[in-house]
Amino acid sequence: MARVVVLGAGIGGLPTAYELRHRLGDRHQVILVSDRDYFTFVPGLVAVALGHNSLERLQLPLETLSRQQGLKWVKGAVQRVDPEAKKVYLPEQTLDYDYLVIATGAELALDLLPGLGVYSHSVCTPAHAVAAYRAWQEFLKDPRELVVGAAPGASCFGPAYEFLFLAEHTLRRQGLRDRVKITFITPEPYIGHLGIGGLANSEQLTLDLIAQRGIETITNAEITAIEPNRILLGDGRVLPFGYSMILPSFRGAAFVRASRLGNEKGFLPLLPTLQHPDYPEIYGVGISVHLQPLQTTPVPTGLPKTGQMTEEMAIAASHNIAVALGELAADPVVPTLDALCFADFGDTGIAYIAAPVIPEAQGKHRRLAYAIQGKWVSWVKAAFERYFLLKMRRGLSVPWFEQWGLRLFFGISLVRPLQPTVFPQKQLLIKT
Repeated sequence: MARVVVLGAGIGGLPTAYELRHRLGDRHQVILVSDRDYFTFVPGLVAVALGHNSLERLQLPLETLSRQQGLKWVKGAVQRVDPEAKKVYLPEQTLDYDYLVIATGAELALDLLPGLGVYSHSVCTPAHAVAAYRAWQEFLKDPRELVVGAAPGASCFGPAYEFLFLAEHTLRRQGLRDRVKITFITPEPYIGHLGIGGLANSEQLTLDLIAQRGIETITNAEITAIEPNRILLGDGRVLPFGYSMILPSFRGAAFVRASRLGNEKGFLPLLPTLQHPDYPEIYGVGISVHLQPLQTTPVPTGLPKTGQMTEEMAIAASHNIAVALGELAADPVVPTLDALCFADFGDTGIAYIAAPVIPEAQGKHRRLAYAIQGKWVSWVKAAFERYFLLKMRRGLSVPWFEQWGLRLFFGISLVRPLQPTVFPQKQLLIKT
């Protein structure tokens, strides 16, 4: 019996554990490690920060889920991994593993920007979303300037756009919009770039909405510091605010850096099969892995790792572990890194599609690259949230009918066979 340890119980870790349990049955042990008691549907935290939803509706108890699905749950913050001895060190115990999946997500690099997270808010964690909501309630009592955006090096811009438009929608509904100047600041070279660029209609659709809502924008924005009630930019401009929501950049988890498993920023370098190039029994899933930015921008931006891409990695990693253990008679697979993002803007929304996010060959165009606007996007986003939480309750990752629907309606696929002619064994999927 092999022991497979999954670190992290978020959108990457919990589906990976479910997929492993499904593929390995009771012939092998699957251990789920998390420093938190609850699974949280993180994409829903924007709505929590603005009072459109409660945190409790986005969370599920990990102890109950693990017991129901035949997983061993261990609560603890990972301190270090010893890849030579195949051990995971927690504060009160040490776990041995035969295979390890690192899906803990990333660490918020708040310290890289003075005042970030001190005088501004974010929606990256449950605690941050709750704090943002409390401050938002106070802001509504005396609404003034609102500044929304992202710090240099940020890689996930969808939540910034969602917060921007949902906040504007909320102010309009409460009759406060004419009292608030709204400014969106982003390191993106243009609106709707999203860290990847090249999405047809993305820039125009987003700019049209911004113009309709009377929002000012600053692109190529390099925030240098955040002080009480004002943001300083590298070009000398000063933006006053009564409320600010600024997304930070990420770095790899502290234990990854301490274990010397990551690159200079602590993100995991991986082969196409999601295996660590030096330790093939270690796999990476989700935000913990390194994706090389597709282009150099005047102000640094990272490449986003969407929930869709994370689920693809979860399926590929669990499939390849099952193959390695002899439980699945199949060839290894790799994630397609096709991405589909539904951004809810309140009374409308935009769906952003990039398939794949990273073209397989330099200079090759994506198969799909476009954006669509409509009220239906908001409905789909709300329905998907409920569906995803139902999946987590039932112990499902990405069932066949979901994969079928993604292919039928959006042309999105999740994994594909490894092609040695395209990906030599020593070539990194994610270059350092």
